[in-house]
Amino acid sequence: MSKIDWTQKYKKKVVNASQAIKKIKRGARIFLGTGCGVPYHLVQELAKHAGQMADNEIVHLLTLGDTPSADPKFQNQFRHNTFFVSANIREAVSEGRADYTPIMLSDIPDLFRQKRMPLDVALIQISPPDRNGYSSLGISVDITKSASESADLVIAQVNEKMPITHGDSFIDVRDIDYLVPYNEPLREFEAAEIDDTIDKIGRYVARLVENESTLELGIGALPQSVCNNLLDTGVQNLGIHTEMFSDSLIPLIEQGVVTNKKKNLHRGKVIASFAMGSEKLYNYIDDNPMFQFHDTAYVNDPYVIGQNNKMIAINSALEVDLTGQVCADSIGHSFYSGIGGQVDFIRGAKRSNGGKAIICMLSTAMDGKVSRIVPRLSEGAGVVTTRGDVDVVITEYGLAILHGKTIRERVLSLIAIAHPKFRNELLETAKKMHYVFEDQVPFLVQGTYFASEYEIQETFKTADGPIEVEFRLIRPDDTDRIKELFYDLSEESIYFRFLTPLKSLRRQTLQDFYNVDQSSDISVVAVVRGGEDGETERIIGAGRYLLNRSTNEAEFALLIQDEYQDKGIGTFLLNHLMRIAKSKGVGAFIAYVHPQNQPMIRFIHKTGKVVESKLSIQDEEYIFRLKL
Repeated sequence: MSKIDWTQKYKKKVVNASQAIKKIKRGARIFLGTGCGVPYHLVQELAKHAGQMADNEIVHLLTLGDTPSADPKFQNQFRHNTFFVSANIREAVSEGRADYTPIMLSDIPDLFRQKRMPLDVALIQISPPDRNGYSSLGISVDITKSASESADLVIAQVNEKMPITHGDSFIDVRDIDYLVPYNEPLREFEAAEIDDTIDKIGRYVARLVENESTLELGIGALPQSVCNNLLDTGVQNLGIHTEMFSDSLIPLIEQGVVTNKKKNLHRGKVIASFAMGSEKLYNYIDDNPMFQFHDTAYVNDPYVIGQNNKMIAINSALEVDLTGQVCADSIGHSFYSGIGGQVDFIRGAKRSNGGKAIICMLSTAMDGKVSRIVPRLSEGAGVVTTRGDVDVVITEYGLAILHGKTIRERVLSLIAIAHPKFRNELLETAKKMHYVFEDQVPFLVQGTYFASEYEIQETFKTADGPIEVEFRLIRPDDTDRIKELFYDLSEESIYFRFLTPLKSLRRQTLQDFYNVDQSSDISVVAVVRGGEDGETERIIGAGRYLLNRSTNEAEFALLIQDEYQDKGIGTFLLNHLMRIAKSKGVGAFIAYVHPQNQPMIRFIHKTGKVVESKLSIQDEEYIFRLKL
């Protein structure tokens, strides 16, 4: 129906903005619609009528751009109460002119519906009513739906620019008190540019996404980076269940990466509560049945989220301490953002079959002056997500797997992904806290332990079936896995590797496995995965070389668990080490082998690389020189 039709049909409700705002009483609690769906025209009019207001509380989740009612000159008329501290309200909160209510997004609708936070007025924005008298809340269903159902007085800006969205997004015009016709462009959100550091984090996240996973995305540079990288991984049939999304989702759908066809909840549908992006996005979702919008009581319900298989929750942090506690809403005593949906989605992912709860952040803040991985959270910083909730923490230096890990393992994993200049400082503090052994060796690596150029996967065909093996750099948190490898070796393998009949592995010997300086030396492990979720790593082999800078030759050694020997794994590992060494300009490999270690001697000769071999009578060992 045309604009004239609905304005005539509901003409008793149709007023201009000034008339509508004058209906608001002093002392009233006023709800504002969310994000890019905020009724901007009504917001501006509210500020113009500040003179008739007094002690009015303005409640909202997230506002963008100019918010005149937050101006200090209006502090006697308006006081904001926000569930998420966005940039345009942050100064008012920090100066005590506005309030912050920490609460999980899934809980807010019931806060309104159960009158624990009774609303006097709701200012919302809707699409024009259809022939049945229903308007869509469009891109902002979130907590706006419950607010419009709960407020005593509902004032709606009717905007032809508001998309019609499917799902639980409709409101009966009969439940609206005043309709204010006013067309204006919706607020648009443009994510920050993706720099190399953000792109690295996005690549690490994308590596964790399997076929048929369901994603929580969010908005900003990091989700954009994740989406960009997913286009290059070959992953298929992804689904979306997220509180919000932006333009970054469109290429994934258009290129067939996101199909939603394998979801076991709302198959074929993108489930969200609000969207923030460009006009292109708003046009894309307009009357598009692939998208269903619901309020956050449903979308953010951990029980609902957990019904999605392989649910991947991707969230951010301001600080993470060495035990895995996550601060995401404050910098010390200063509130910076909010709890939002982080806990909802992390706990939902934990309930999901094959789910992953991921926390992402830059390794440093303040232009690299401070580490975001800290021994203890800053004074006043709040724990948004507990140390028991997080599966993975990611920085531009790699991935720290925390789920099911001891404090010692967590500390080593988190330090390994901290900025290199802070690693040993963190380690020394961890020693004082007795989180790690007092003789824990310093971190030598100045880059990442997750260098992709050293990572490779290979399938080995055996009589018992194929074996998938991953080869990667060794890390400090591999200590216990190396220990398990040692105790799985036969006495003969132990003797030939260490040239002594060891009954136990000293911690110093254990640390020597991974305490390498990657600028000259390399240590690689062979890993197989097990467990129902395929996330349990087991090290079945290790190889390393140590460079003699004076000769430009490197001593190498290999160790393969007995049951995995004679399957080609050792040969592949040696060739992998050789490729790495050759790329670094190393001239030759040197191996020292016990004369009775005939399997190793045959193995070395089969490489075809031996240019020199001799028996050292004094040391009772063969010396092999292999040209690279």
